[in-house]
Amino acid sequence: MPVTHPLTMLPALALNHPVALIEPYIPDQVLAIHKGRQITQAGFLQELQQVAAHLPDAGFVFNLCEDRYHFLLGFCAILLRGAVNLLPPNRQPVTLAELAQDYPGCYCLVDQAQDLHSQLPSTNIVAILAGITPAAAGPVPTIPAQQLAAVAFTSGSTGKSRPNAKCFGTLAATARLLGARFSHNLPTPRLVGTVPPQHMYGLETTLFMVLQAGCAMYSGKPFYPADVQQLLLHIAEPVILITTPIHLRALVSAGLDMPGLAGIISATAPLDPVLATAAEHCFQAPLWEIYGCTEAGSMATRRPTQTTHWQLLDGFHLEVDDEGALARAPHLPDAAPIQDQLSLVANDTFLLCGRNADMINVAGKRASLAHLTLQLLQVEGVTDGVIFLPPHTGHTELRPVALVVSDLPEKQILAALALRLDAALLPRPLRKVAALPRNETGKLTAAALHHLWEQTHARP
Repeated sequence: MPVTHPLTMLPALALNHPVALIEPYIPDQVLAIHKGRQITQAGFLQELQQVAAHLPDAGFVFNLCEDRYHFLLGFCAILLRGAVNLLPPNRQPVTLAELAQDYPGCYCLVDQAQDLHSQLPSTNIVAILAGITPAAAGPVPTIPAQQLAAVAFTSGSTGKSRPNAKCFGTLAATARLLGARFSHNLPTPRLVGTVPPQHMYGLETTLFMVLQAGCAMYSGKPFYPADVQQLLLHIAEPVILITTPIHLRALVSAGLDMPGLAGIISATAPLDPVLATAAEHCFQAPLWEIYGCTEAGSMATRRPTQTTHWQLLDGFHLEVDDEGALARAPHLPDAAPIQDQLSLVANDTFLLCGRNADMINVAGKRASLAHLTLQLLQVEGVTDGVIFLPPHTGHTELRPVALVVSDLPEKQILAALALRLDAALLPRPLRKVAALPRNETGKLTAAALHHLWEQTHARP
């Protein structure tokens, strides 16, 4: 019978600890809901053992499984083989080929039949599952905390993708801290994610909170508002929705009667306070934001309808000076540099003042591009938009420009923005587009944004 999971009984993790793959282990507790089938923790271990036995030998594996349960099975099976999950920023053949040069002998683990058009060898986890026979579950595997579990690549939103190695203990500890913050008083909360599992945010929440915080996952990734509504109507409570600001905006704007939730978690971009309030009203649930970075993982949370202050997760410590900020925690192998400007309020709380690479200075006026974009998104009639610096030609001073999805005339949008922004910071020009080139997590990479701008700006 499901119980309120005893997170307070879990020890704090440090890098020299062995870590159980599933903790707390309750064999009959639901771990995943996969295509209508409820899979218990024991059932997961049964399938895991056999999948691991059928994987090829390799040191590194591109885990490209799209189904969340298949991804989790593959992720853990790769660990049991002593290999490392490679989490690319996308699955484009050119991207995979470039990354594979640094990881000789790697292959792709997939769960789809279609050809990736990649020259790399691939193994289909669905074919493995179809060929296995039921077997008794063995003991819960123990993974050394220091074992390298994944190499996550940044999205390239500010330039070229960079690799960041993640050991199992770091991922497990982060999930326990998030579980203690979000779900400690809920009996086996169901996690519904609109984010992909390959992204660090999706990995920490929709996968590792299942392994380390007593939660259960829904394996699908609903996209359209009507699909999210129908799923939430038919999935057992309590439910936590894990999503992004761009998807949350679409859900709220759809005007559908959404069922109540136990909570909503948002990350990957700053959340408009107006949208946060509307989301809490729409889903009759508290909404939390996660602050983090690829180097440190999730490190702080806040409820934006209640406060502007971020509260650090237990064990985190910030060092802030004129040179910047560093994050330290027992589960991090090294101090993690923070690429944002932070202002300490107390030992465990801070204000986010802007991203270092995000700050601009135009005619003596300083501002954060993220803040400017939030002002744009608050203009009534704007569906989506971004304010950014275009590629620098070297001939004139850079000033912000904008791409906007809206039915409003461009002049009307600028007039509304003029009520919110200093004249020097108004984006000029502002161009309307049919859609922004967002990736699966709602982010805009620098390359995609600049490409669209060059196409759009070329018109009269």
